[in-house]
Amino acid sequence: MSPTAIGIIGILIMIIIFLSRMPVAYVMAMVGYLGFTVMVSGKGGLALLSRNIYDVFSSYGLTTIPLFVLMGQFAFNSGINRRLYDTGYKFLGSTRGGLAMATVSACTAFGAVCGSSPATAATMATVGLPEMKRYNYADELATGAVASGGGLGMIMPPSIVLIVYGVLTEQSIGALFVAGVFPAILVTILFIISIYIRCTLAPEQGPPGERFTLKEKIASLLGLGETLAVFIIVMG
Repeated sequence: MSPTAIGIIGILIMIIIFLSRMPVAYVMAMVGYLGFTVMVSGKGGLALLSRNIYDVFSSYGLTTIPLFVLMGQFAFNSGINRRLYDTGYKFLGSTRGGLAMATVSACTAFGAVCGSSPATAATMATVGLPEMKRYNYADELATGAVASGGGLGMIMPPSIVLIVYGVLTEQSIGALFVAGVFPAILVTILFIISIYIRCTLAPEQGPPGERFTLKEKIASLLGLGETLAVFIIVMG
Protein backbone atom coordinates (compact mmCIF):
# COMPACT_ATOMS: atom_id res chain seq x y z
CA MET A 1 0.00 0.00 0.00
CA SER A 2 1.34 3.43 -0.93
CA PRO A 3 2.10 6.08 1.74
CA THR A 4 -0.59 8.32 0.19
CA ALA A 5 -3.27 5.64 0.60
CA ILE A 6 -2.15 4.97 4.17
CA GLY A 7 -2.36 8.69 4.90
CA ILE A 8 -5.89 8.99 3.49
CA ILE A 9 -7.06 5.93 5.43
CA GLY A 10 -5.45 7.33 8.59
CA ILE A 11 -7.29 10.65 8.19
CA LEU A 12 -10.63 8.86 7.69
CA ILE A 13 -10.04 6.68 10.76
CA MET A 14 -9.08 9.77 12.77
CA ILE A 15 -12.29 11.58 11.78
CA ILE A 16 -14.40 8.55 12.72
CA ILE A 17 -12.75 8.26 16.14
CA PHE A 18 -13.16 12.01 16.69
CA LEU A 19 -16.93 11.45 16.52
CA SER A 20 -16.66 9.18 19.57
CA ARG A 21 -15.38 12.23 21.53
CA MET A 22 -12.07 10.61 22.32
CA PRO A 23 -9.38 13.21 23.27
CA VAL A 24 -7.66 14.63 20.18
CA ALA A 25 -4.12 13.99 21.47
CA TYR A 26 -4.81 10.27 22.01
CA VAL A 27 -6.48 9.89 18.61
CA MET A 28 -3.60 11.53 16.72
CA ALA A 29 -0.99 9.52 18.65
CA MET A 30 -2.80 6.24 18.01
CA VAL A 31 -3.40 6.85 14.30
CA GLY A 32 0.17 8.08 13.82
CA TYR A 33 1.57 5.01 15.56
CA LEU A 34 -0.58 2.63 13.52
CA GLY A 35 0.34 4.37 10.27
CA PHE A 36 4.07 4.24 11.02
CA THR A 37 3.72 0.59 12.05
CA VAL A 38 2.12 -0.31 8.72
CA MET A 39 4.76 1.61 6.75
CA VAL A 40 7.84 0.57 8.75
CA SER A 41 7.41 -1.76 11.74
CA GLY A 42 5.75 -2.01 15.13
CA LYS A 43 9.08 -1.62 16.89
CA GLY A 44 9.87 1.51 14.88
CA GLY A 45 6.43 2.94 15.68
CA LEU A 46 6.96 2.47 19.42
CA ALA A 47 10.42 4.04 19.21
CA LEU A 48 9.06 7.07 17.35
CA LEU A 49 6.13 7.45 19.76
CA SER A 50 8.31 7.28 22.87
CA ARG A 51 10.86 9.71 21.41
CA ASN A 52 8.19 12.24 20.43
CA ILE A 53 6.61 12.10 23.88
CA TYR A 54 10.00 12.67 25.49
CA ASP A 55 10.85 15.54 23.13
CA VAL A 56 7.59 17.33 23.88
CA PHE A 57 7.80 16.97 27.66
CA SER A 58 11.48 17.94 27.73
CA SER A 59 10.98 21.02 25.53
CA TYR A 60 12.04 24.12 27.46
CA GLY A 61 9.58 26.38 25.65
CA LEU A 62 6.55 24.13 26.12
CA THR A 63 7.16 23.72 29.86
CA THR A 64 5.92 27.28 30.30
CA ILE A 65 2.41 26.41 29.08
CA PRO A 66 1.15 24.60 32.23
CA LEU A 67 2.74 27.33 34.34
CA PHE A 68 0.82 30.05 32.49
CA VAL A 69 -2.39 28.02 32.83
CA LEU A 70 -1.68 27.71 36.56
CA MET A 71 -1.07 31.45 36.75
CA GLY A 72 -4.43 32.02 35.09
CA GLN A 73 -6.11 29.84 37.73
CA PHE A 74 -4.43 31.83 40.50
CA ALA A 75 -5.63 35.05 38.86
CA PHE A 76 -9.19 33.75 38.58
CA ASN A 77 -9.43 32.51 42.17
CA SER A 78 -7.86 35.70 43.54
CA GLY A 79 -10.64 37.79 41.97
CA ILE A 80 -8.48 39.68 39.47
CA ASN A 81 -11.11 39.13 36.78
CA ARG A 82 -13.76 40.86 38.90
CA ARG A 83 -11.50 43.83 39.66
CA LEU A 84 -10.51 44.23 36.00
CA TYR A 85 -14.13 44.23 34.92
CA ASP A 86 -15.02 46.65 37.72
CA THR A 87 -12.41 49.13 36.46
CA GLY A 88 -13.67 48.96 32.88
CA TYR A 89 -17.26 49.14 34.10
CA LYS A 90 -16.71 52.32 36.08
CA PHE A 91 -14.97 54.10 33.18
CA LEU A 92 -17.08 52.87 30.26
CA GLY A 93 -20.32 51.53 31.74
CA SER A 94 -22.25 54.81 31.57
CA THR A 95 -21.96 55.05 27.77
CA ARG A 96 -24.09 53.15 25.27
CA GLY A 97 -22.57 49.70 24.87
CA GLY A 98 -20.26 50.51 27.76
CA LEU A 99 -20.67 47.14 29.47
CA ALA A 100 -19.64 45.35 26.27
CA MET A 101 -16.67 47.71 25.95
CA ALA A 102 -15.73 47.00 29.57
CA THR A 103 -15.92 43.26 28.90
CA VAL A 104 -13.58 43.50 25.89
CA SER A 105 -11.13 45.68 27.84
CA ALA A 106 -11.17 43.31 30.81
CA CYS A 107 -10.58 40.33 28.49
CA THR A 108 -7.46 42.01 27.10
CA ALA A 109 -6.13 42.75 30.58
CA PHE A 110 -6.93 39.25 31.88
CA GLY A 111 -5.24 37.75 28.83
CA ALA A 112 -2.03 39.36 30.08
CA VAL A 113 -2.05 37.04 33.11
CA CYS A 114 -3.63 33.96 31.53
CA GLY A 115 -2.47 33.35 27.95
CA SER A 116 -5.43 31.16 27.01
CA SER A 117 -8.35 32.33 24.86
CA PRO A 118 -10.91 29.77 26.13
CA ALA A 119 -9.95 30.47 29.74
CA THR A 120 -10.19 34.24 29.19
CA ALA A 121 -13.61 33.98 27.55
CA ALA A 122 -14.98 31.60 30.18
CA THR A 123 -13.63 33.69 33.06
CA MET A 124 -14.90 37.05 31.84
CA ALA A 125 -18.26 35.56 30.88
CA THR A 126 -18.92 34.85 34.56
CA VAL A 127 -18.75 38.56 35.40
CA GLY A 128 -19.65 40.27 32.13
CA LEU A 129 -22.72 38.38 30.90
CA PRO A 130 -24.83 38.75 34.10
CA GLU A 131 -24.29 42.53 34.10
CA MET A 132 -25.14 42.89 30.43
CA LYS A 133 -28.27 40.77 30.88
CA ARG A 134 -29.27 42.95 33.84
CA TYR A 135 -29.21 46.03 31.62
CA ASN A 136 -31.08 44.21 28.82
CA TYR A 137 -28.23 44.07 26.32
CA ALA A 138 -28.95 42.24 23.09
CA ASP A 139 -27.87 38.61 23.31
CA GLU A 140 -25.75 38.83 20.16
CA LEU A 141 -23.88 41.87 21.49
CA ALA A 142 -23.32 40.39 24.95
CA THR A 143 -22.08 37.01 23.76
CA GLY A 144 -20.16 38.56 20.87
CA ALA A 145 -18.27 40.85 23.25
CA VAL A 146 -17.24 37.89 25.42
CA ALA A 147 -16.28 35.69 22.45
CA SER A 148 -14.31 38.37 20.59
CA GLY A 149 -12.69 39.67 23.77
CA GLY A 150 -11.73 36.14 24.80
CA GLY A 151 -9.99 35.69 21.46
CA LEU A 152 -7.61 38.49 22.41
CA GLY A 153 -6.03 36.09 24.91
CA MET A 154 -4.49 34.39 21.87
CA ILE A 155 -2.66 37.59 20.91
CA MET A 156 -1.93 39.27 24.23
CA PRO A 157 1.25 37.94 25.83
CA PRO A 158 1.87 35.63 27.57
CA SER A 159 0.04 33.79 24.81
CA ILE A 160 0.19 30.00 24.69
CA VAL A 161 -0.23 30.16 20.91
CA LEU A 162 2.83 32.41 20.61
CA ILE A 163 4.83 30.01 22.78
CA VAL A 164 3.96 27.02 20.60
CA TYR A 165 4.65 29.05 17.44
CA GLY A 166 8.01 30.16 18.82
CA VAL A 167 9.01 26.59 19.68
CA LEU A 168 7.96 25.18 16.30
CA THR A 169 9.61 27.95 14.26
CA GLU A 170 12.61 28.36 16.60
CA GLN A 171 11.88 32.06 17.11
CA SER A 172 12.50 34.10 20.25
CA ILE A 173 9.45 33.74 22.49
CA GLY A 174 10.33 36.99 24.24
CA ALA A 175 10.41 38.83 20.91
CA LEU A 176 7.05 37.31 19.95
CA PHE A 177 5.58 38.48 23.26
CA VAL A 178 6.77 42.04 22.65
CA ALA A 179 5.43 41.93 19.09
CA GLY A 180 2.00 40.83 20.30
CA VAL A 181 1.35 43.76 22.65
CA PHE A 182 0.55 46.48 20.09
CA PRO A 183 -1.71 44.31 17.87
CA ALA A 184 -3.68 43.22 20.96
CA ILE A 185 -4.20 46.82 22.07
CA LEU A 186 -5.08 47.89 18.50
CA VAL A 187 -7.66 45.13 18.09
CA THR A 188 -9.14 46.03 21.49
CA ILE A 189 -9.58 49.64 20.39
CA LEU A 190 -11.16 48.54 17.11
CA PHE A 191 -13.60 46.28 18.98
CA ILE A 192 -14.57 49.17 21.26
CA ILE A 193 -15.10 51.48 18.27
CA SER A 194 -17.25 48.87 16.51
CA ILE A 195 -19.36 48.41 19.67
CA TYR A 196 -19.80 52.18 19.94
CA ILE A 197 -20.91 52.47 16.30
CA ARG A 198 -23.31 49.53 16.64
CA CYS A 199 -24.92 50.94 19.79
CA THR A 200 -25.14 54.41 18.25
CA LEU A 201 -27.06 53.02 15.28
CA ALA A 202 -29.15 50.67 17.45
CA PRO A 203 -29.31 52.19 20.98
CA GLU A 204 -31.67 49.50 22.28
CA GLN A 205 -28.95 46.85 21.90
CA GLY A 206 -26.63 48.40 24.49
CA PRO A 207 -28.35 50.69 27.01
CA PRO A 208 -26.05 52.77 29.25
CA GLY A 209 -25.37 51.63 32.81
CA GLU A 210 -25.09 53.63 35.99
CA ARG A 211 -22.74 56.59 36.34
CA PHE A 212 -19.83 56.80 38.78
CA THR A 213 -18.00 59.72 40.33
CA LEU A 214 -14.42 60.60 39.41
CA LYS A 215 -13.31 59.46 42.86
CA GLU A 216 -14.84 56.02 42.33
CA LYS A 217 -13.21 55.72 38.91
CA ILE A 218 -9.76 56.60 40.26
CA ALA A 219 -10.20 54.18 43.18
CA SER A 220 -11.00 51.37 40.74
CA LEU A 221 -7.60 51.81 39.07
CA LEU A 222 -6.01 50.11 42.08
CA GLY A 223 -7.40 46.86 40.67
CA LEU A 224 -5.00 47.15 37.73
CA GLY A 225 -1.91 47.08 39.93
CA GLU A 226 -1.73 43.29 40.28
CA THR A 227 -2.25 42.70 36.57
CA LEU A 228 0.36 45.29 35.62
CA ALA A 229 2.87 43.79 38.06
CA VAL A 230 2.37 40.26 36.70
CA PHE A 231 2.60 41.49 33.10
CA ILE A 232 5.88 43.35 33.77
CA ILE A 233 7.39 40.30 35.50
CA VAL A 234 6.38 37.97 32.64
CA MET A 235 7.72 40.33 29.98
CA GLY A 236 10.97 40.68 31.95
